[in-house]
Amino acid sequence: MKLKALALAGMLLSSVAQASDVMIHDAYARAMPPSAVNSAVFTTLMNHSDATRTLVSASTPAAGKVELHDVIMEGEIMKMRQVESIQIPAHGSAELKPGSLHIMLFDLAARLEEGQSITLTLNYANGDAQTVEVPVKKVMNGMKKMDHSHH
Repeated sequence: MKLKALALAGMLLSSVAQASDVMIHDAYARAMPPSAVNSAVFTTLMNHSDATRTLVSASTPAAGKVELHDVIMEGEIMKMRQVESIQIPAHGSAELKPGSLHIMLFDLAARLEEGQSITLTLNYANGDAQTVEVPVKKVMNGMKKMDHSHH
């Protein structure tokens, strides 16, 4: 009986360890301008394992619906589309950024304002899940320092 309990504990610990193979870097949710009704989460997912990891869904109490999205070009028109999953290659990374892969937040419970944070859970194809606190930031923050004047 003890052997079965040890084997079960070992399996549980190994699944927890697998979840930590993917590291979440620089995650943030976009603060909402007055006209916006949706938001998005951007981050870099780094996979430190020997196997490809596949992000299959995400969830947050802050939104009624969460989808994985990509942006594609059709002719000269950028279109956002839902994707089934996001691959994170073994010993590689997937960058979720504006104009590319990202996590869309729909049916928000409240406006996302700079300085707040939301709880986000990422779900992987292998059954692993990671929950992180994601700060809300204005996307243009870094742009304020640039001088756009024409002398």
